Amino acid sequence: MKKIAEIYLDRRMRFIFINGIASGFPWVVIGSAMSAWLKDLGLSRTAIGFFGLVFAVYAVNWMWAPLVDRVRLPLLSKFGQRRAWLLLTQLALLVLIAAMAWLGPGANLVLFSLLALGVATASATQDIVIDAYRIDVFQQQERDKMPAAAALATCGWWAGFGYFGAAPFFLADTALSWDGAYWSLAGCMFIFIANTLMLHEPDSARFEAQAAAQRQYESMLGGGDAVRRAAAWLLTSVVEPLKDFFARFGYIAVLIFLFIVLFKVGEAFLGRMSVVFYKEIGFSNAQIGAYSKLAGTTATIIFSLIASVIGIHYGLLRGLMIGGVAMAASNLIFAYMAHVGPDTAVFAAAILVDNFTSAFSTVAFVAFISHLTNRAYSATQYALMASAGNFGRTVFAGGSGLLVDWLHGDWLVFFVITALMVAPSLLMLHWIGGKLRYLFD
Repeated sequence: MKKIAEIYLDRRMRFIFINGIASGFPWVVIGSAMSAWLKDLGLSRTAIGFFGLVFAVYAVNWMWAPLVDRVRLPLLSKFGQRRAWLLLTQLALLVLIAAMAWLGPGANLVLFSLLALGVATASATQDIVIDAYRIDVFQQQERDKMPAAAALATCGWWAGFGYFGAAPFFLADTALSWDGAYWSLAGCMFIFIANTLMLHEPDSARFEAQAAAQRQYESMLGGGDAVRRAAAWLLTSVVEPLKDFFARFGYIAVLIFLFIVLFKVGEAFLGRMSVVFYKEIGFSNAQIGAYSKLAGTTATIIFSLIASVIGIHYGLLRGLMIGGVAMAASNLIFAYMAHVGPDTAVFAAAILVDNFTSAFSTVAFVAFISHLTNRAYSATQYALMASAGNFGRTVFAGGSGLLVDWLHGDWLVFFVITALMVAPSLLMLHWIGGKLRYLFD
């Protein structure tokens, strides 16, 4: 317990938690709050649905992640690489959210949608920096703190998304209205900017390693003129992070990416169809909101902290294996609920167990992929692995409704199948752990 207390009392953990809040906060601006504002203006469900396309930016942020690792920003670079990029993205969010408040969707819907896209882009870039900072701030010998850092980042995200997300709904019903609520959201950005100014820039040999790699590429290309230097810079930024990853892990790198893609597919299938399932078996909207959203968010935050304690005790690999098995087992509770029908006691139990196992697996998963990065290319490598996980959850889970229809609405069988979906990834994890145990010991 003393070791765990020391880890959580580390000053850096507080900043990681606030960064987590900063990461979840923009999802309120372009998610639930914006949808409610558009609905109050009388837009159709189809039009509001199209606004949700801005979230696609989060799935492709790996494309510009190398810029976060390599480009030194004018004027802001005096704050250090990570803090400079955080300040840039947060200042951009401040301006963009204020512009949304000033313009409003009623004045110019197209321009308002472009501002929302700008918020999504700045937020997705901020996520790259925040994840890289969380990795870089710990030295190699402090990697045992990764589960706690992952837990606090997860708690922060849910606090930013869930609790901050409630504020604009209360404000919109006052004299402030929606534009006043958005001015308040813009004002919240000053909290995150102040936090960034207080951050300690991580010590890193990143630029030395990148410079050495660029010299090798320049030599390979046969010279140092402007064109070859530009080509070498591009190769160092884009190719070298992948080359480094495969050089360190060999053919196991392929298994790592397959594991990342497949690990949360079963959970994604369940998540995509959960509300449809709740409504079909007879739960009301109020019951779904109370149990699934409010209680679920609070449970996720609490259970993320518990999960990190377990992860610290058992280690990353074992903790991830336990999380995967528990995640699969929790799906069987939904199978039981499909059998018994709309029983609120079973619903509450299912939500609590599901949020515990989801938090457990998420914390372990984030810590695991953080551990695999090279700090010289942490932004690029983490963003690429996280995007691979998002790809698996997004693409494969798109067939969840098709599977339910193919089963003729047999929800019990559906949830059993989702529980079995984790098995291939756990076999891969067992193999990966056997080959890379030296890295996690």
